[in-house]
Amino acid sequence: MGPLEHMALLVIAFAVGAINAVAGGGSLISFPALVAAGFVSKTANVTNTVALWPGYVGGSIGYREELRRQRRRLLVLLAPSVAGALAGSAILLATPVSAFDVIVPFLILFACALLALQDQLSRFATTHRLAAQRDDHVPLALHAAVFVLAIYGAYFGAGMSIIMLAFLSILLPDDIQHSNALKGMLALIINAVAVIYFALFGPVRWSVVAFMGVGALLGGYFGVGVARRLGRTWLRVAVIAYGVVAALILLVR
Repeated sequence: MGPLEHMALLVIAFAVGAINAVAGGGSLISFPALVAAGFVSKTANVTNTVALWPGYVGGSIGYREELRRQRRRLLVLLAPSVAGALAGSAILLATPVSAFDVIVPFLILFACALLALQDQLSRFATTHRLAAQRDDHVPLALHAAVFVLAIYGAYFGAGMSIIMLAFLSILLPDDIQHSNALKGMLALIINAVAVIYFALFGPVRWSVVAFMGVGALLGGYFGVGVARRLGRTWLRVAVIAYGVVAALILLVR
């Protein structure tokens, strides 16, 4: 790869970092870009995970005020996040990615449906005592969802943040900016575990990571400002619209 290709990946990583801070699903852009650059799918997947991790750091710094009041939630959800990420990382390095290529668009469309029906599903979850009953309560259903999403996130990850935001919005009814901040921090934790695992055992292309990491960090930080300006309704609309478009592109492919 030459200087132009590296600069192109840096710009792409900046855009992806911002997309992940606003909605999630940025890997649907960066992963194909790495494949197009000539990397085999597993190498592209591993390198993509490592390179985009700084973007979650930037997003969490930008959302530090929203995260301050959610420390207990983060501590409670730390164990399923780490356990799921370790399992997903090990599965990725032991099996091909091809099976996930088929189901990714359907997972994203499922997440978009969850967000579109968030208010109705939140009422159902509250009525049936599935959602949080108070601010410091994290329901068992969310523990299970985070564990499964952590496996998926470390294995492939595309669309994980969209699905995560949907479950948080339903099972932890809160302002969407707080849910988005929590989503970003959980993604940071899950991907941190995957990054360490891949750095030790995976085929990471570190020269690419050096360029993309800088772009992702800056994009993640400035993307929070965009998310705040969108507000609750338009942020949810943006997430759903982006998810549907990304899923349709993958289905066509």
